[in-house]
Amino acid sequence: MATKEFPKAQNPLLLRFHRLMDAFAKSDDERDFYLDKVEGFIFYIDLDKTEEEIAALDKEVEESRPRYCLIPKMTFYETKKFMEGFVNEKVYDIDTKEKLLEIIQSDNSRENFLEFIYDHLTELEKWQQYYHERSRIRIIEWLRQQEIQFVFEEDLDFNKNMLEKIKRHLFDAKVPKDVANARDALEAKAKTYYSSEALNPRPKRGRPPKQAAKVEVETQVTVDMYLKVPPAVRLFLYLPDISNPSAVTFSSRFDTEADLLASLRGGSREHVDTKLEALSQRLESLQNLSSKLSKIEDVKGIIKNEPMLKDLKSKVEEGKPKGRIMGVVKGFLPKRKDSDEDASSEISKGKRSGVKRVSQIKKKKKEDS
Repeated sequence: MATKEFPKAQNPLLLRFHRLMDAFAKSDDERDFYLDKVEGFIFYIDLDKTEEEIAALDKEVEESRPRYCLIPKMTFYETKKFMEGFVNEKVYDIDTKEKLLEIIQSDNSRENFLEFIYDHLTELEKWQQYYHERSRIRIIEWLRQQEIQFVFEEDLDFNKNMLEKIKRHLFDAKVPKDVANARDALEAKAKTYYSSEALNPRPKRGRPPKQAAKVEVETQVTVDMYLKVPPAVRLFLYLPDISNPSAVTFSSRFDTEADLLASLRGGSREHVDTKLEALSQRLESLQNLSSKLSKIEDVKGIIKNEPMLKDLKSKVEEGKPKGRIMGVVKGFLPKRKDSDEDASSEISKGKRSGVKRVSQIKKKKKEDS
């Protein structure tokens, strides 16, 4: 039997890493995922299709066996190894670590593990980064075993138009100059995935870089453009639109992160941006801290102004109001000087009336005598 000839790509395949990452997580006993070595598309056997469509796909895979490679299934041992590696390397709180290790040993550990992680935002961000890094190493290692020349589209600095142009000319020998230059860059980039550092990434030596604000950049996604897809495969293409790494959930049961969040704790749970929620919690804690500091400053101000209050009290009691503040107080205090003058005038009036009365009595006695 003659070997079947396939089209040959003129540059390394442009693969979507996050899409491969998702396919690796969902490949199980119920779903078989395949990667095409000719053009780089992914498809899976969807049992919801008709028997005729599934039979045509099986025939295509059997006749073109060298073209397609089966994506390995994530075994229970490998799943457990992922979770234990994260707990031992990234979780520092003793109580949290013990709880997670207990969950890993229980039934349905994969979904229970994710439920616990999504309820603890401080661990969620670390888990997503760890899962992303370990999956990258695992996928690169598998692609190297398949001897596929590839480049992850998420790692490229090309603009969207250039990437789509490269895809349109994937099988063309003669191409415009800009596409030829881009192919040279792709060839150089593809070699880095076969280096030792690709499987053993090490931190750079020397002085650590200055801490800068982390800027979240949304991954630029290009249009899916496949030119050599067999008719029997078209109905089974796996084309999820994954632009955010956090959308890959490590769950084999739920297709999207929204489905996973809705299932947590058995109720309808709104899809919440975890980063915004974590930020709001931090802002709330800062506001509480700010209010406490303001109260402390108020108390310090009262203590600091206590001598002034004592001085004000003594001056009020002495009736010697001075200064700007005492001028205001003076308007509300009784006028001590005026009251004294009134009292003395009343006494003098009483004295004069008494003397006059005595003189009148003496005068009358003299007249009688």
